[in-house]
Amino acid sequence: MTLQVLCAAPVLAAPGLCVGPVCGDAFTRSAKHVFQLRMRLSDQSGHHERITVDCRDGRISPAIGPVERGYGSAVARRACRLVGQAQ
Repeated sequence: MTLQVLCAAPVLAAPGLCVGPVCGDAFTRSAKHVFQLRMRLSDQSGHHERITVDCRDGRISPAIGPVERGYGSAVARRACRLVGQAQ
């Protein structure tokens, strides 16, 4: 009797938080400024970058980058709401 084991490829899930084609992951909080979140944004085109968001007013730094800022700011606002830092 032969026993066969089927090995499936690992399932790749979407990172933490997605809005449209942009996803955010690797969320960290600033120890010095509790209202700031740092996160990594990536899109379906393969662009990715690290941003800092000020949860008091939703400002993203840097203001210009390879990932589309409309969706990026939506991901940032949602992350701020989830951690309870949105004003």
